[in-house]
Amino acid sequence: MEDPTQIRQPNPSLYNSRIIKAYLHLVRKKYPDVQFSEVMAHAGMTPYEVEDQGHWFTQEQVDRFHGELVRKTGNIQVAREAGLYAAFPESIGAIGHYFYTLANPRRFFAMIEQAFGNLSRSVDYKVRQITPGKVEITVTPKPGVRENLHHCENRKGFFEAMFNIFDNRVTNIEHPECMARGDSVCRYIITCKRSAFDYFRIARTYIFGIFAMACILSFFLLSGTAALTLFSGFAVLMAATGVVSHRLARKNLAAAMRNLQNSSEQLVDQIEINYNNTQVTREIGQVVNRYTSLETALDSIARILETRLDYDRGMIMLCNAGKNRLKFAAGFGYGQSQSRFLKNIEFQLDNPNSRGVFVLSFHEQKPFLINDLNDIEGTLSDRSLEFAKQMGALSFICCPIICDNESLGVVAVDNMRSKRKLLNSDMSLLMGVSHMIGISIRHTQHIEARENQLKSVLKVMISSIDARDPVTKGHSEFVAEYASGICHEMGIDKDYQEAVRVAALLHDYGKIGIPDSLLKKRDRLTPAEYEQIKSHAGKTYEILKQMNFEGNLEPVPEIAGAHHEKINGTGYPLGLTEKEIPLGAKIIAVADYFEALTANRYYHRPIPPEQAMRQLEEFAGTLFDTRVVEAFIRYYENNNPGYQQHEFRRDRNIHVVSSRN
Repeated sequence: MEDPTQIRQPNPSLYNSRIIKAYLHLVRKKYPDVQFSEVMAHAGMTPYEVEDQGHWFTQEQVDRFHGELVRKTGNIQVAREAGLYAAFPESIGAIGHYFYTLANPRRFFAMIEQAFGNLSRSVDYKVRQITPGKVEITVTPKPGVRENLHHCENRKGFFEAMFNIFDNRVTNIEHPECMARGDSVCRYIITCKRSAFDYFRIARTYIFGIFAMACILSFFLLSGTAALTLFSGFAVLMAATGVVSHRLARKNLAAAMRNLQNSSEQLVDQIEINYNNTQVTREIGQVVNRYTSLETALDSIARILETRLDYDRGMIMLCNAGKNRLKFAAGFGYGQSQSRFLKNIEFQLDNPNSRGVFVLSFHEQKPFLINDLNDIEGTLSDRSLEFAKQMGALSFICCPIICDNESLGVVAVDNMRSKRKLLNSDMSLLMGVSHMIGISIRHTQHIEARENQLKSVLKVMISSIDARDPVTKGHSEFVAEYASGICHEMGIDKDYQEAVRVAALLHDYGKIGIPDSLLKKRDRLTPAEYEQIKSHAGKTYEILKQMNFEGNLEPVPEIAGAHHEKINGTGYPLGLTEKEIPLGAKIIAVADYFEALTANRYYHRPIPPEQAMRQLEEFAGTLFDTRVVEAFIRYYENNNPGYQQHEFRRDRNIHVVSSRN
């Protein structure tokens, strides 16, 4: 149902963009010298509004558009001609064309009320069939609407165009009443002339009737020879008529099949295009949740554009933090020399005299479609021209990347190998894609900012521990390095590896609540002092729990707080057993133990790695997870070439731990 409130607005949107799209096809084919973009600009229309089938224009815009087009073409019948182009699949849509092909003229005119309602909100249509070959269409304006003559002419052309879908049947259109001449309605009487096939079909029917009557009369009135001669003559005429009718029927059927095949192929092509366009949006949307690195996210987006869209080359350029430079960030389809050139090129955004398309698109937040670089050569700077020549570009589309009304960069595409002409529909599609790119970039930037903030917090927290005791300085970094190596050897996924690494960096943070007198004590600790030292694991958990780690870092507090648990249940703070201890905590336990033994401490001198390794082996299966110990030995041997490979003792069975290649 139409919304009547739209008609009461001062400048209601009444006419669908597909009406203007029909003019576009006419101009491209018949008036190639006319700059359609100038006509649109005169009417306050933009290319992507015309390409958007959901966009509607006002009466004033359409009137200004028509007036300017008449002036530029010098053709007062341009509206009628544009109506004829409305039958193109590009105007009514491939799906609409497909279903019109399956219908016949009568069924089409039965659907015309709904069909035109999708193109105009200014009038109502009423269709009445007068005879099998004659239809009356009454067009009644809605309150407050008064249309001009070019609307009537455009409708006439559209009616003619629709008949072209059905065997090119000729129509006669009478227009006895017209709103432009002061009548209250526009009334059209459309007469469909019969085709040759229709006439032959009718003739065959009459001939058959005459033949039947002649046979009956000859039986009573003529002699046998005369009756036979009459019968033979009518039979020959009947056969000849049948042959001609059959040939015409086959010809019409073949034409209808070709039309149906063409429409079907166009429909399939359109479905494939729509599918790919939908997939682009969906897959770029998935990038938002898949990648946390901006560089990785942009490379993925470039691959999606290359796979899904029909362009030979494309690039994404982003502004720097100061918003005074535009630099290449990702692309596809470029050769090695061009890729090197792109990575070193920059466009100034703070130069008020800059006239480059990329810079204008960025600042004005509008797309540009350039089908011939020569058309704008005089408006470009020497630098922009040199860039275009270096890239070998002749035509291209450039769209701004915008998020939250802020320009982030530009995306540009062109065709070099296929030579496919770039269309306004390409620009409309790329505008939608660039919006999704903007969302992905902003989301990834937020993630990177949070990660950088987390790294800063971690650095401050680690520094606060190291500042208390220069002897143990760097302990957490070494433990994190060992823990990451173990994770890699065990094939643990990257998300959990990162959680283990962060937990390893913070595993001793609870010691901030332990007095220096205990942490730096050289003598043996008393039982009470040892219990106080042991409390650092629980303190670590409580402190880290307040940091609200999210996503893959959510288990960090639990992992860090359990790094002193032992698989036989003798550890602290909770005395967890093997299955209760997080794998990350088991990994940090081995890394922490080895680092503590091989580093200088107040209470002991460092021991050689071989000796520390033997102690790990001794406690494997009781205090430490055997798999973790084995993984650590492999990691250590692979990353310390001078370290001598040795046998790993377990359950009195001797076997060699070989390095993984």
